[in-house]
Amino acid sequence: MSAFDRSTEDLGNIVHLEHVNLFVPDQLRATQFYVSAMGLTRDPYMVTGVENMWINAGTTQFHLPHGAAQHFRGTIGIVIPGRQALLGRLGDQSKALADTSFAFEEIGDSVEVHCPWGNRLHCFEPDPDRFGAIALGIVELTFDVPQGTAEGIARFYGDVFAAPARTVTGADGARCARVRVGVGQTLVFRESGAKPAPYDGHHIQIYVADFSGPHRRLQELGLVSEESSQHQFRFVDISDPQTGAPCFSIEHEVRSVTHPMFRRPLVNRNPRQGARNYRQGCDAFVPPL
Repeated sequence: MSAFDRSTEDLGNIVHLEHVNLFVPDQLRATQFYVSAMGLTRDPYMVTGVENMWINAGTTQFHLPHGAAQHFRGTIGIVIPGRQALLGRLGDQSKALADTSFAFEEIGDSVEVHCPWGNRLHCFEPDPDRFGAIALGIVELTFDVPQGTAEGIARFYGDVFAAPARTVTGADGARCARVRVGVGQTLVFRESGAKPAPYDGHHIQIYVADFSGPHRRLQELGLVSEESSQHQFRFVDISDPQTGAPCFSIEHEVRSVTHPMFRRPLVNRNPRQGARNYRQGCDAFVPPL
């Protein structure tokens, strides 16, 4: 008989968190931060003009349209291998980004980084026990939500999206809803006593296997905000399906796995490759063994 716990491989209906979309007012600053400091890669094939930029991180992306800076209400967790190399790149850009909100610090098992507009990123080394096989990419979005909403949020994702969702108490005593959204990826909704920051319209994008089921359930709840295309719709508000009470607002761009861009191969460079240490065949990012 098998001794494996097969339930640990269950994903639920949400199969992939692909991108986080945040407006930025300065593409030069965004390049200095996301490409030069973080070591990520601007997509060479899609959205290459000055009105928007797509930044590749493994199989995930940051979408950065030009506009007034938007602020993620929480923390973006991202796996980036090579902590010392990351700290070196961040240090190299400190002078160029000195007149912004850019900052970084090693905290425990992560490097906490503030982008030029104050958005918080936690950078982790690859960890198979925590993030599966992800060697580079967005792995965890932690939202600061009002107290008393975690249970309703967990019910929302379980009921509407058939996603594995549970509530837990964190080490700091805060109640959290944890939602599994893909291999090694999690949405975390952490209750906070602080007054929530105003929502400014930033969004996240997910792919789902059962596309019509969540759409039908959201329609029943009156929450569909945009019928984008045959392969995509959007909603903004999360509410407790049991009570109808509003919990949190964050726009979700929901796509089917039949969407033409599902799992589009993304180009990722090796940020350690340079003119002085150049080696042929080492330009592309290769996950560490």
